[in-house]
Parts: sequence; C-alpha cells; structure tokens
Amino acid sequence: GILQHPDGTVLKQLQPPPRGPREQEFYNKVYDSGCCDSILLELREYLPKYFGVWSPPAAPNDTYLKLEDVTRKFKKPCIMDVKIGQKSYDPYASAEKIQQQVSKYPLMEEIGFLVLGMRVYHVCTDSYETQNQHYGRSLTKETVKDGVSKFFHNGYCLRKDAVAASIQKIEKILEWFEGQEQLNFYASSLLFVYEGSCQATTVRLGEVTLAEKRVVPRGLLGGDILEYNNNIHVINSTENGKIEASVSKGLSKFYALHKKAYSKRHHHHGQLSLKVENLEQGNVWKSSTCITQEHLNGNVLPQLEKVFCHVPAEIKESANVEVRMIDFAHVFPSDTRDEGYIYGLKNLITVLQNILDN
Repeated sequence: GILQHPDGTVLKQLQPPPRGPREQEFYNKVYDSGCCDSILLELREYLPKYFGVWSPPAAPNDTYLKLEDVTRKFKKPCIMDVKIGQKSYDPYASAEKIQQQVSKYPLMEEIGFLVLGMRVYHVCTDSYETQNQHYGRSLTKETVKDGVSKFFHNGYCLRKDAVAASIQKIEKILEWFEGQEQLNFYASSLLFVYEGSCQATTVRLGEVTLAEKRVVPRGLLGGDILEYNNNIHVINSTENGKIEASVSKGLSKFYALHKKAYSKRHHHHGQLSLKVENLEQGNVWKSSTCITQEHLNGNVLPQLEKVFCHVPAEIKESANVEVRMIDFAHVFPSDTRDEGYIYGLKNLITVLQNILDN
C-alpha cells in the first residue's frame, strides 16, 4: 500500500516489472530537470510532486516512489479514487489480461470511469464512511450518478461547492488531454480530495473572515438574513413555540449575511457588512410569534434547507479541492489523442454536472 512519511510525502512501493519501472520512468520523464516540453511541464500541475525514489536502508532492493501527500493539508480529508478511460488494459495486454480486466467491470467501455474507492467524513458522527472496490463495480449507468454523489454527501447535505470545484479541475485536465498526442494512459486514476471538516470551512467576505464562533442570527425566520451553514444537526419546534437549533458537537460556525447588505453588494467594493450575533450554547432563539409544527413542515423547512446548504457563488472562495492524476504503470508513448481517457473525463464531468443540477 501507500506509506505516509512524516516529511509530508508518501511512499508508493514500485510494482514488479514491467509496471513499476514503467511508472518510475514516467515520473522521471515528466520531472526531468532538463525538461523543456511545454506539454510535460503543464502535466506536472495535475500530478503529485515527485521526489525521486527511496529505499529503506535495511532492504536496499525495495524501491519506493517518493510523492507529495495530496491529503496532507486537509483536517478531515474526503478521498475518492476514480479509474479513467474506456479500457483498463493496455495495448500490449495478453488475451487473458484483457478478459480479466473486462470481466472486472464490463461497463468501463460505456461509462468511461470506475470508482475504485472512497472515504467520506460524516460531520454528525465525526467518523468516516468507506467504500471499497466492490462498491464502484456495482454501479450501473442508472445508478452511477447517485454512486458518485455519495462522495460529496457529508451526512447533512450535498457539498455542491466541492462538486463545482471538482468539475473545474477536471476541465483543466481535459483541456490538457485535448491538446496532446504524445501519451496514452491506461488503468490510471484521478484522486479527489476535499475538506470534510466544518471548522476548516472559512467563508471570506471581502477581507472579512468570520471568527469561529457559535452564532445564530436573530430573525432567522424573519427572512432578512441569509445563512450559510451545513452544520445544523436538528431543527425542531418545541411545544412552547421556541425553535431550537441543536448543533452537533465540534461544529462551530454559522455565517449570517444581512440581506439588505447583500442586496447592496455591488457597493463598497463588494464588501458585505456582517451581522453576527452570539448565542450561548444551549440557549434557544425565542420567536415572537408562536411557530407550530405545521408552519415548520409547510413552509419554513424547505426555506431553511435552501439557505443552510448553499452559499451564493459570488461570496465564496472556490472550495478546497484537489484533483490529481495518479497511477502510471500503464502509460505509453503515442501519436494520437487519448480518446478513451477523454471520453471518461467528459462523462465524469456530465455525471458531476447532473449531480449539481438535480
């Protein structure tokens, strides 16, 4: 497997020949200090950084690739590995190998990608949910959208910000593929990482970054405040007409934007005035009018849901998302575009776009 090194790199053991040496050769070629091929120089942006090979002193014949740990900067990294392309066997594969690869996932040709695994941080339980290779292979054309969307769901809501940021990153990689005819990639993957922890989600408004405070806006249901928060644990109406927002442990941020300020966002150089009010933990916000369960079910909940999980695009930094190409044991020189990989990227973008739109 992959070993994490304290210095911020990971060690990936070289596979047996010819795969291991081929992957090493690929990294050496792309990261050659004398490289002046603009296509390879751009490719570096989409790969983990490469720091050569390493062998443990006790076993000098064991070779490891020393690579950047793409997950290192995240507090609660959510990680997904997606194999890309219509064929996961290379042009030199034997009939047996082809048969073996095709039977593993017969839909590869049609879908163009395969989810190899994922781990997703669930905020409410402060734990990870993982899916192994069997999960991705169980997905069909009909279920692949829901299968991929599971990666972006944190137990409270769909992280549309992370979906949108992922699409943008894949589009850059697609542009690279559409402009190069020197390499073809088989059984290679994209590694997706986004920040699962709510504490790490800071929303910047102009120069203002909200402090980590437990805050609840007054007049939440009065309609004059827009909220961003995917940390609400439970919203219920108690018998005496109070609203209680019980916030799961470790979740600490509510962001409030005054709607009036919001509607004037084009003035003051785009800065937003903030109205943030503290509430002691355990206190409840008292409504001026008694809010009954019917009110909640009928009208308020859908509105709450709308504002709690979506930040207007113009006030949000692009989500902290990494998308990197990994696994290069089957990369070959070529004189044509890599149509299988391009097909897979385009279909993955389509699926992610569908997740956003629906």
